[in-house]
Amino acid sequence: MPAYQLLPACKDYLWGGQRLKTDFGIQSELNPLSEAWVLSCHPDGPSVLSSGPYAGMTLRDYIGQAGREVLGTACGAFEDFPMLIKLIDAKKDLSIQVHPSDEYALSHEGQYGKTEMWVVLDAEPGASLYYGFSRETSLEEFSRRVQDGTLTEVLEKVPVKPGDVFFIPSGTLHAIGAGLVIAEIQQNSNVTYRVFDYGRLGADGKPRPLHVEKALAVTDRRPAQKLDFGSHLGDCRYFTTDGHKGAFTGTCDGTSFHALLVTEGHGTLTCGGETQEIQKGQCYFLPAGSGAYQVGGGCRTLTAYLRAQ
Repeated sequence: MPAYQLLPACKDYLWGGQRLKTDFGIQSELNPLSEAWVLSCHPDGPSVLSSGPYAGMTLRDYIGQAGREVLGTACGAFEDFPMLIKLIDAKKDLSIQVHPSDEYALSHEGQYGKTEMWVVLDAEPGASLYYGFSRETSLEEFSRRVQDGTLTEVLEKVPVKPGDVFFIPSGTLHAIGAGLVIAEIQQNSNVTYRVFDYGRLGADGKPRPLHVEKALAVTDRRPAQKLDFGSHLGDCRYFTTDGHKGAFTGTCDGTSFHALLVTEGHGTLTCGGETQEIQKGQCYFLPAGSGAYQVGGGCRTLTAYLRAQ
């Protein structure tokens, strides 16, 4: 089977910029262009196949027509598509936020929680992000600092550079800082609890809503743990992510589909007997069972898939 290029769903949140257009070739009339959901079956922003017999069809509808076999046997553990991949351009600071666990999200929101990871693709000088607490913090202090606006004083502020990777389990308080372009690989969920938003106003001229009570209930108030994933950039039951520089070969067997995101440069992708040109900002869906594939050229890529549990 060939690899299918996907067209992203785009979002214009107030903190975004224009770099997904100028630097990554994402086509959108939105201004700002904050996020491109390059691999998505989520109803809030499905991606669309751009060519071949399924051109114009959402990824979800393609899977429905082609059959769940294209997802692979590892996806049998999930009722729905397991992951979502985004490109994020943060011209301004994002809110300080947290995502709930599956158990909490299913009982309170009717959808799954969110574990995610970030791969920093570009960073302006001095750019940073918040990643968990700098020390263990009591619930009382957490609540007080949310109310008096001093929460950042007990968060871990991390300077970042291109290539840095952060794995963010559900319950980890976090925020992307201004001047960062990030690839985010996450669970297929859109549940976010906003804790602090610098007093900003939304498009309606009103302060954006906060979700403090729920955030207090789900946040891990300890420093984030350092995790070692061996040869992988990130690994959990919802996704495994690998990074590649230059040419490489892979195998997409019956275990899982593969998603391939080009993060730098251009090259070629050969899959299912077809070779196509690929370039920065493009994402491809390789159906499970596609077999051996090859990326040629000097591009950088991320691959995401499920491992057999």
